[in-house]
Formats: sequence, structure tokens, C-alpha cells
Amino acid sequence: MTSPIISRRTALIGGAALPLAAASAPKLALAGGHAAPSNAIHNTFARGDFQVSTLLAGTRTVDEGIQTIFGRNVSEEEFADVSASNFIPTDKAQFFFTPTVVNTGSDIVLFDAGLSAAGTLAALNAAGIEAADVTIVVITHMHGDHIGGLTDDAGNATYPNARYVTGQVEFDHWAGAENERFDGKVRPFAENMTFLGDGDDVVSGITAVSAFGHTPGHMTYMVESGGEQVLLMADTANHYVWSLGYPEWEVRFDMDKAAAAATRKKILGMVAADKIPLIGYHMPFPGMGFVEPRGEGGFRYVPASYQMML
Repeated sequence: MTSPIISRRTALIGGAALPLAAASAPKLALAGGHAAPSNAIHNTFARGDFQVSTLLAGTRTVDEGIQTIFGRNVSEEEFADVSASNFIPTDKAQFFFTPTVVNTGSDIVLFDAGLSAAGTLAALNAAGIEAADVTIVVITHMHGDHIGGLTDDAGNATYPNARYVTGQVEFDHWAGAENERFDGKVRPFAENMTFLGDGDDVVSGITAVSAFGHTPGHMTYMVESGGEQVLLMADTANHYVWSLGYPEWEVRFDMDKAAAAATRKKILGMVAADKIPLIGYHMPFPGMGFVEPRGEGGFRYVPASYQMML
């Protein structure tokens, strides 16, 4: 089992910092009146020489209109049958918001900033990482639950020592969209931002993989070190059954639904064929698992247990 990532402050004051950080983490208020637990959670494992931590920055329970979100193009009967066969209700869904941080040894790379600075920082601190330790912030796409934490409530940059990376197609779309959240959260960092296309590297060992559809320039990232890989699929699939399991089911949040379905089949088919573990921003925490073909163009999500801890 790997050791946690240790920040400069944690190294000075010792191992007690981790439980103290978790105990003092503020609650993260979310839409609908829900909140993240005060003991923010992280999960750390190794991929070669890299340390990877998934960060539970918030959760939300949705208790109405589930089929207005997922499976919009299938019958109520099919939606109910699939849900029942997977032992999940049709009148409630649990959303998870899970940024990921990768310590390469020379950089600490945060993927997505979460709903708010408070929620993501609480989870980072629990993993032994301070805001000042983050050297690169990668934005997979510009939806609010991925960019909300780029600044605090006063508009100050959450990660003062970081440079920013995002897809060129994604940035260009939102830059011309007259979107208030983008203008307030992302545009201020444009001069300190690097723009990527498919196959470009964030740093050595972290490569952009285009996954358009959820948003016009939505990107996933392959992390590889020492011959070991993990794919950060961001919002390629938003639910482990109703989206990943049935990639052609329409999801309300997908801006181009046909492109998003094609992307799901391509990306999930790739990781299934190569048996690559993945991290999904909205998968049940700790957000890690494997994918196998299910037949008829579908997939089955297999949550990771201890495989990557050994």
C-alpha cells in the first residue's frame, strides 16, 4: 500500500495533520440543500511512479425526475427493468463529484476544480495537499461542477502557484458563448493557460484524449507511468448503469447527445478491450473501476476494490 502524498506543511507537523484536516473540513453546500460530509474523503493509489488520489468534493441526492436526466429516449418500462436488475431505485439517484490529483514527482496536477473551492480544498487537505502545492490545474470541460472551485467566494485564485490546461476546442466554444460562469471562473486565467488537442501531453505521462459530445471539446486523460495506466474519463459517462452501462441512453447534460453516445462507445470500448482501469467524475466514490462488454453494445462497470493498492 502506498504512502499518502505529503505536502510541505504536513512534512513539518507530522502525520496528525491528515485526521485533523479531515475533521476540520467544512461542509459543502450543494443545490437542493444537500451537503458533503464534513470528513472529506480521498483515495490514494499508485500507477508506476505516480501517486493518484480521487477526491470526494461533494455529493448530492436527486429525488425526482430521474428519467428526465437519464434514459430519456427509452420507455419507462425499460428504464424500470434495467434499474431493478441493478438493484437501484428509479425515484432517486446519488451524484458524486470527484476531482482527481496526480503527483508525478515533479508536478502536482489537479483535474477539475469541483463545485466550490471549499469542497475540493477539504478533500485535497485530507490527502495531505495544500492549494499552494498544486502546480497544474487541468479543466476537462467547462460545466459548473468542474470550474466552480477555480476561485473562492471573493474571486481569488484557489491555486496561486498553478498554471492551467484545457482543450482548445472546449475553451474556444465557451469563450464565444457569453456564459457568465465561464467568464467569471475561467476567462481570468486565459493568459496563464495552455491549450491542448487530442494526443497532446499535459506533462510526460499524462496525455489528452478527445471525448467530444458531453460538451463540444470535452477531454479525457490517460495517465501512464511504469507501464501502468488509468484513464480519467471525466463526464464521458455520468452514471455507472444509466449512462456507462447503456451508452446510447440519452443524458440531459450531454450537449450533443449523438456525439456523446458515440464517444461513450469508443472510450469504454477502448478501456474494456485493453483492461485499463478508469476514474469517473460521477462514478460512486472512490470513482474507480473497470469496464467489460455486456453485449448489444453495452458495458458493465466493475468497481475497483484493492487491485491498485497492492
